[in-house]
Amino acid sequence: MPERRPRLEGKVAVVTGGGSIAEGIGNGKATSVLFAREGAKVLVVDIIEEAAEDTVRMIREEGGDASVFVADVTNSDDCYAMCQAAVDRYGRLDILVNNVGISSRGDVLSLDIEEWDQVMDVNVKSIVLASRAAIPHMIRGGGGAITNLSSIAGLRAHSPLAYSVSKTAIVGITQTMASDHGRDLIRVNAIAPGQVYTPRMEMRMTDSLRDLRVTTAPLGTEGTAWDIGYANLYLASDEARWVTGVTLSVDAGLAVTTPATHNRERSEAMEQAKQQQQ
Repeated sequence: MPERRPRLEGKVAVVTGGGSIAEGIGNGKATSVLFAREGAKVLVVDIIEEAAEDTVRMIREEGGDASVFVADVTNSDDCYAMCQAAVDRYGRLDILVNNVGISSRGDVLSLDIEEWDQVMDVNVKSIVLASRAAIPHMIRGGGGAITNLSSIAGLRAHSPLAYSVSKTAIVGITQTMASDHGRDLIRVNAIAPGQVYTPRMEMRMTDSLRDLRVTTAPLGTEGTAWDIGYANLYLASDEARWVTGVTLSVDAGLAVTTPATHNRERSEAMEQAKQQQQ
């Protein structure tokens, strides 16, 4: 059997939110590392320079090729500079992963409107700005792949409101960009992570809440940033050459369940009842 070629050989990727906010591996860091392992040159973008540097250090220790770019992706000039830096350093731009996002608090009655605006800027506007800066480079290079990080909160009822609405908007943006730029050979997809355990979650997690999160989905196992990274790797690779406009749930099956359909105690009680009737 011939030796397998790296899945992203010759590709150049920009990963926003490519650092982790604490020790450990977040979604952007895992994605950047996996891209580099598969042959891509990676521009690791983060608003915190030290976080991006840590990701680049990990990639270089493994023999990969990556560099740091500090940017606020809610700023249009930063997004254009980010994409131009990828082209200047590596000669092209093939892959963009829009991985930046923040959460919020409150329902429609209690939310803070300034916080609402901030969530929409970071979670939604950043995708528009980064994609607008990247797509012309991709067109000149003959095509590309964009992946946007949504959430299962964008696929089903979820609180808080601003976060849920922003993640729902990402699904719509993904579908529309996929339609608009398909003939440019640019594929646009989204990933909807479930209750993944990352450094960001660890900062506000108790042991009991962590256990509860694990048991709420059908698989009953805990997701990590590597699960999201591997989904990003597939969607960026030529293996997904015929996949666009899709939102891929990576959530242990949580998005397809409800409390009524997935409750172990209820299922066991129903099974016992059936056995008694036989």
